[in-house]
Amino acid sequence: MYRLLRPLIHALDAETAHHATIGALKLMPPRRQPEFADSLAIQVVGLRFPSPVGLAAGFDKDAEVADAMLGLGFGFVEVGTVTPLPQAGNPRPRLFRLTEDQAVINRMGFNNAGQGAALERLRKRERRGIVGVNIGANKDSADRIADYVAGVKAMSSVADYLTVNISSPNTPGLRGLQDEGALAELLSAVRDARAAGGPPVFLKVAPDMGAGDPERIVRAAIDHQIDAIIVANTTVTRPPLKSHFAAETGGLSGAPLKPLALEALRAFRIASGGAIPLIAVGGIASADDAWERIRAGASLVQLYSALVYEGPGLARRIADGLAKRLQASGMSNISEAVGSEAG
Repeated sequence: MYRLLRPLIHALDAETAHHATIGALKLMPPRRQPEFADSLAIQVVGLRFPSPVGLAAGFDKDAEVADAMLGLGFGFVEVGTVTPLPQAGNPRPRLFRLTEDQAVINRMGFNNAGQGAALERLRKRERRGIVGVNIGANKDSADRIADYVAGVKAMSSVADYLTVNISSPNTPGLRGLQDEGALAELLSAVRDARAAGGPPVFLKVAPDMGAGDPERIVRAAIDHQIDAIIVANTTVTRPPLKSHFAAETGGLSGAPLKPLALEALRAFRIASGGAIPLIAVGGIASADDAWERIRAGASLVQLYSALVYEGPGLARRIADGLAKRLQASGMSNISEAVGSEAG
């Protein structure tokens, strides 16, 4: 069905099409999360994920369709990025399909209706299925660390996990929080803001790393009781691209990001030695891609850009493909495959 509708959807500019998709999902009758093969269930940071295939942040910025996406076959959904105050984001156009490259460039700039709006929606939903909340800082904030602290305090009551997003290239200076001193200050503040018994906290990093960065970030994450690391967000680098949108500024995602994201994941796996769970994102568009990331050390995987080209059934197809790969490999559970590449 999606392949028939895709030409109509792609006739719209990318952001208009996205808003139309969100609107259509909001009109869908409620659907419960489907059943997955028992072999796909995995425990990570005290949470039971029925499938390791999740929806990455950025699709459902304002927590409007989390349950609809769970009903379409995602094992978990991450909403956001939400900031303490509403903000419009960067001027349009700011979202571009690179169809020839199966890619997307965005420079959205954390456009969202603010934490208050997302909080109200998440309070009203029935707590079923795992929904994480991705938190960020306002562009014009005088104290970005205080914004993350506010996010932890505000969203903990409605989130199954929180993601501290310091990896977007579209908020000037945000990635500077990955620098050694700033990262320690941020993670210390986040740790102090966490309430006892609150949700796990993940850290989302960029793929554009220098020598020694994975080791430094892993050490800081463990030292400050971060529960998992998401590797990685969009890239500001530009591999060879075919689309006429190739020169647009912003973060590149989709198929061209795959090699860089996989390399970053492997670097974080080596740096961590399995001491902290890793979640892989970036260029995942098939069961083969997901299987490769899991074997490289990811306990969970996330996708978003591939939905633009493959449609909403992709998550379920990937989950079914992973179950078949487990059976073919003689493994009884997906956890056995995590980091098995080295073996």
